Amino acid sequence: MTESHNHAPDEQHGHDHDHPHDQDHSHGHDHGHDHGPGGHSHAPASFGRAFAIGIALNTAFVLIEAGYGFFANSVALLSDAGHNLSDVLSLIVAWIAAILAARAPKGRYTYGLRSSSILAALFNAVFLLVAIGALSWEAIYRLIAGGEHVAGQTVIVVAAIGILINGVTAWLFSSGAKDDLNIRGAYLHMLSDAVVSVGVVVTGFVILYTGWNWLDPLASLAINAVIIIGTWSLLRDSLELSLNAAPRNIEPEAVRAYLGAQTGVANIHDLHIWAMSTTETALTVHLRMPGGHPGDAFLLHIAHDLKEKFRINHPTLQIETSADTVCALEPDHVV
Repeated sequence: MTESHNHAPDEQHGHDHDHPHDQDHSHGHDHGHDHGPGGHSHAPASFGRAFAIGIALNTAFVLIEAGYGFFANSVALLSDAGHNLSDVLSLIVAWIAAILAARAPKGRYTYGLRSSSILAALFNAVFLLVAIGALSWEAIYRLIAGGEHVAGQTVIVVAAIGILINGVTAWLFSSGAKDDLNIRGAYLHMLSDAVVSVGVVVTGFVILYTGWNWLDPLASLAINAVIIIGTWSLLRDSLELSLNAAPRNIEPEAVRAYLGAQTGVANIHDLHIWAMSTTETALTVHLRMPGGHPGDAFLLHIAHDLKEKFRINHPTLQIETSADTVCALEPDHVV
């Protein structure tokens, strides 16, 4: 049995990191360590400045919006302020998680604290849904009561400021929203707030010119529904990753088919794919190759393809040249 741990070639530095024992085959082990961009840390792009600006802008806006929402007697404005408050907290949590995820492995935390970014995304989704639930309760109460007088002009001005602040903050995170679930959580929060503010502005204009005060709690409920729909995918994805499910952008059967089709591979078993963080994916698999160990070139080729085709940047491949190893396994573990 030969165990080989391979990571994709270092594209950033343009060289392989070889250790003296990497070339020692006398004990039947091949350890070809090739580090991805930035070495083993694979740190995501830094959004420290975006977090700082976003937190500062939204904290100031929450204070302004809550004050004017109370003054204007607008539950829609208060709903928006409550959502912005949840955004401030979510940005703080996401920033802390991003910092923790960049820490090097130490002691019992052999992966470091990378998975804290998954927990942050899950926390943000749950916290947002709880906040929306409380605001919806107030909106329903006011809607049943027939609505209260709302200062439409104040609502319009404050919500318009919110469009600008939330739009700018969302833009700061837009570049990382596709590849990092933690950053995506922050981005969705801010983008949804910008959309919410647009809805509040429209509601303010209608109330100002019609006097239909009941539109304010109704708009609040509509806004909350939009937020819940937008948050559902974040909750689902973060919960799945926290349970060690393969990321949704990776199809395990496609990975299995790719590995099983490689020259010399008789069958594979114990394939596991899971997220180490919101930006990194790990894989472990046993490849039975009766013809003998294929060599480092084969392993580096597999590691490169896993990274390029499936965005898996922490593969561990165990090569088994003896059929006895497979015989000891349960039938459903063998492909």
